[in-house]
Amino acid sequence: MRSTPELATKTARFLAEPVASVSAAAPTRSLALGLTVLLPVSILGLVFTDSVAYMADLWLTDENYGHGMLVPLISLYLIWQQRRRLMEQSRSGSWWGLIWILLGAALYVVGELATVYQFLHVALWCIIVGLLVSALGARAVSTIAFPLGFLLTVVPLPQFLYQGLSGKLQLISSALGVGCLQFIGITAFRDGNVIDLGPIQLQVVDACSGLRYLFPLATLALLCSYLFRERLWKRIVLFISSIPISILLNGFRIGMIGVLVEHFGQGAAEGFYHAFEGWVLFMASLGLLLAEMFVLRKIGATRVTRDTPSQPQPEMVPPASLPSRAILLRPTYLYSVGLVCLLPFAATELTERGDVPPVRQPFLDFPMQFKGWSGTPFPLEGRYVEVLKFDDYVLADYQQPQSAAVNLYIAYYRSQRKGQSAHSPQSCIPGGGWEIGTIETVQLDSAAGQAPANRVSIQKGDQRQLVLYWFKQRHRIVANEYLVKLYVLWDAMTRQRTDGALIRLTTPIQQNESEGAAEQRLLHFAQDMNPILTRYVPD
Repeated sequence: MRSTPELATKTARFLAEPVASVSAAAPTRSLALGLTVLLPVSILGLVFTDSVAYMADLWLTDENYGHGMLVPLISLYLIWQQRRRLMEQSRSGSWWGLIWILLGAALYVVGELATVYQFLHVALWCIIVGLLVSALGARAVSTIAFPLGFLLTVVPLPQFLYQGLSGKLQLISSALGVGCLQFIGITAFRDGNVIDLGPIQLQVVDACSGLRYLFPLATLALLCSYLFRERLWKRIVLFISSIPISILLNGFRIGMIGVLVEHFGQGAAEGFYHAFEGWVLFMASLGLLLAEMFVLRKIGATRVTRDTPSQPQPEMVPPASLPSRAILLRPTYLYSVGLVCLLPFAATELTERGDVPPVRQPFLDFPMQFKGWSGTPFPLEGRYVEVLKFDDYVLADYQQPQSAAVNLYIAYYRSQRKGQSAHSPQSCIPGGGWEIGTIETVQLDSAAGQAPANRVSIQKGDQRQLVLYWFKQRHRIVANEYLVKLYVLWDAMTRQRTDGALIRLTTPIQQNESEGAAEQRLLHFAQDMNPILTRYVPD
């Protein structure tokens, strides 16, 4: 029989062996778990650096999107409130997460090639959703569907939509402001987005369009609708009402500024007073939103819907019982991480692609005399050059004897990448106070035969003008702004070319002159100019 000391020694050695093996495996397992979290986060941060930096810059510099800094924090808080339900329903991962990641990767490629930042923002969101679905499962992620969807409110509108909406709101706000002034007996008239008070004229600029109230108020209304424990129709009404509230109050604000200017001079429309009035009106719109919630609650019998984050939450389960390690080592999640690891290779291929722009003559040599037309060039102001970001341009007035002038503007882009592409005149025209009347498509003569162009009639007060514009994208002439992006995407993949130009012709419609006569003048000029254009905007 073995002695007691010997038995005790072997027993201790036996017990120590598994402890040693576990302690040796622990760092390796912790490292693997850390990599499954840090690796995708690092890769997404690297690939989407430009996209995130672009949004962050908007949040800090553009008052229309200043609320964007708070949205991610609010979403994280809402997810934190749902942590218990999230873990309870996280039974297994889902292979649908791979589909979300592939969708995000496809949007990333399209966004890079078509030069659309918004696709990149949504691509990042899709990949984040895909990682969560692959780790937690579709059912668990559905419990945080609103906080995830709420993140999309920070994605800025495409520039052409933003400019178009801003221009329309400027005109609406100007009309409401004049209405308020006339209602209280102050003589005021509107000329486009200019309010005439007699000795003083107020221009409703882009910053006064009301978007800086509409965007944050609609975002706040969406959050209130989610937390509002009432019927669905009441939530929808609450959200939709934020749009007319912001527009009406912005019109009232412009009218109030007109009253102050009438009594205290031009300084009342600038500086501290201008900013203070904006804050007061925004707080008033928030108060109206809360009052609407109170009224809606009183209408009909209330009915508690699904649990919302506004309810008290149970205590979080102890960390030891949370299956965090099992979640991060699920095959669905590991495959998703592996798929994300391929993104840098695609990003490198796309960002380092070299466009091959053709040889062309600069617009500095564009002729000012051709086929009876005599031109006078004009320089663009620096602020417009900074916004339009073209590589070359020409701006000139051309005229024939006994004929009204035709203004020619061509903006050329060697490479239409993110933030550097042709701006649609439909977005820019309202910003100058012009109201768009009709928009039609007409045919003009080109080297390749008949080609489409947009014909736009505009008016500001008694002034009327006719605009003809089209896009020359490599060997194509395109009138549709959406087709321009599609062709940029296609040619970037197949021809390594994204160069192109916007061509815009403008002429006044004189008294006793029909739109048809002005249109013929523009078409005649386009026909005479097109043979010259190829040297400066090559096919």
